[in-house]
Amino acid sequence: MKDRMNTIMKRTESLLLLALVAMPLTACKKSEPPSGATAEPQQPANAGVETTVAHIQKGTDFLELPAHVEADPSRVVHIYPPLSGRILGLRVLPGQEVGKGAVVAQLQSSDIAAARSDFQKARIEVLRADQALKRGQILLDHEVLSQADFYELKATDDAAHSELDRSRQRIHELGFSEDSSSDEVALTSPISGVVLDIGTAAGEMQRSLDNATPIATIANIDSVWIVGDVFERDLATLKPGREVQVLVPAYPGLTLTGHIANIGDALDPNTHTLKLRVVLPNPRHTLKAEMFATIRIPGAARNTVVLPSTAVIHEGEKTSVFVVSSSGKYEQRPVTVGRSFDSGPVKNIEILTGIQDGEKVVTVGGALLRPTNGE
Repeated sequence: MKDRMNTIMKRTESLLLLALVAMPLTACKKSEPPSGATAEPQQPANAGVETTVAHIQKGTDFLELPAHVEADPSRVVHIYPPLSGRILGLRVLPGQEVGKGAVVAQLQSSDIAAARSDFQKARIEVLRADQALKRGQILLDHEVLSQADFYELKATDDAAHSELDRSRQRIHELGFSEDSSSDEVALTSPISGVVLDIGTAAGEMQRSLDNATPIATIANIDSVWIVGDVFERDLATLKPGREVQVLVPAYPGLTLTGHIANIGDALDPNTHTLKLRVVLPNPRHTLKAEMFATIRIPGAARNTVVLPSTAVIHEGEKTSVFVVSSSGKYEQRPVTVGRSFDSGPVKNIEILTGIQDGEKVVTVGGALLRPTNGE
């Protein structure tokens, strides 16, 4: 009987011990979310988050036109071979600056032989005509030759001299001297400028002006055109002489100032745009032909908020920012953005709607936040 009582007491103690051990486990289990539910993440406490106070500023509305740099067509020269022949060598490369009279290429041609032959024939005819005219003058003085026949000799002599001048001029146009015996001619640049393009190579045959490809294209880019496309809906606000700004992606932070020189009269049938031209001085040749550019035309003044571009969160076509509420919670708010521009090392962006003056806006770390929306 005594042994049985001891056994019962030991079992009771074991059950009590198990109950005490199970109580903490049960409490932990009750704190877990029910099956199928997820635990609500905690809001990060300013971890890597930077804010700034937004202020409304007075700005200017701009019309921005896509554009590119062009050389002034009146200062562009295409060098064609004056006669058929073979290119012996090129003396210039694309991008190289050349002076007026600089040798661009050396051409060898047999056509000069024909020009020299014509010149020699003309010289012989001049000698013959001069002698005949002298004899005629003597005969006229002795009344052996009629005045009409003398006039005929004088006309023949004048024609011979005219042909000699023509053949001499032809040799000079080809770049030769009438006393030279060389069959090579140096092609020179008629202007000072930059070589835009080379259309041949050493050893190639050229067919005089029948060739549609020039040997070289040279442009003077001391001043350049900035040509942009303007839609017809914007024409009412644009007039020649209006001051504009020119931005070039190749030189971030550089803003050039010019004036509208001309607005075209012919609409592009595909884009329904007109060509707008701005002429800029380019003494250091920093602007190159075919560079991309933007023509910025200032318009009406407006109030806007300017924030660092890192404050704006892009989700598809939607844009938003995080605003710190009075209770310290983060509220994600949709905004309408305007143009972007560089301000030193930081790229800023205009906020047109969605932000009030004096509100605190998250500028860094917004992508890591979870909106509370006043909860």
